[in-house]
Amino acid sequence: MAKILTITNQKGGVGKTTTCVNLAACLVAVKKRVLLIDLDPQGNATMGSGVDKHQIEHSSYELLTGDSSAKDCIITGLPGGFDVIGANGDLTAAEVELLQLPRREFRLRMALTDVQDEYDFILLDNPPSLNLLTVNALSASSGVLIPMQCEYYALEGISALIGTIEKINKRLNPELRIEGILRTMFDPRMSLTKDVSVHLVEYFGDKVYRTVIPRNVRLAEAPSHGLPVLQYDKNSRGALAYLALAGELIRRTEAEALAQLQEESESQEIA
Repeated sequence: MAKILTITNQKGGVGKTTTCVNLAACLVAVKKRVLLIDLDPQGNATMGSGVDKHQIEHSSYELLTGDSSAKDCIITGLPGGFDVIGANGDLTAAEVELLQLPRREFRLRMALTDVQDEYDFILLDNPPSLNLLTVNALSASSGVLIPMQCEYYALEGISALIGTIEKINKRLNPELRIEGILRTMFDPRMSLTKDVSVHLVEYFGDKVYRTVIPRNVRLAEAPSHGLPVLQYDKNSRGALAYLALAGELIRRTEAEALAQLQEESESQEIA
């Protein structure tokens, strides 16, 4: 069954979409089956994956409203090697329509049951706000990957997001937890960057990924070509950083699975 990860931060401009698209491509590069779902009406992850958002027949809007199944919405054969359920401006209407639908917080979770076994990872890209789209993503996920810049205001934003995650965990999804915190647009020459980075590690410990994503021109250029950076310039610092992140995520996932198996085995022995 797929590991479903929400990539979100209530602060905009921190690299959510960049992380979603490039992590998906790098996971595919290490032989993982990946589905990316765009839940942002701007459709940036869709365009960055090589899909024209204006030409989508079945988008995440139809997925959430129940007008189309997940299998009908999936777009295959893209440059990055991962599958996509795209988004466009139609998704703005879903925020209103969801209010009238039964189990409105769980529409995405229900829609993904048909395809969960076909992937190793499902990555969810979100708008920079807390609305029903983000709540659906959090309700469907087991983990939250939080990209953030190492700056003062980002620390304030992350505390608000953690409060949101805790509320969702208590009320809607007891399995939800912070998967990891990713330092993006990292510039080690800036003293503030290093100071905030140190505070993050002190507070969150091993929840902070060892991998950092540097400021990189190729990362910024790749979306305009509809390509993940791995396909645009595989030797760039940005591509190598996201490959390292994919490796770190896989190692953590495998370690968690092993620990869970050992825990279940010990429980059976005690019983």
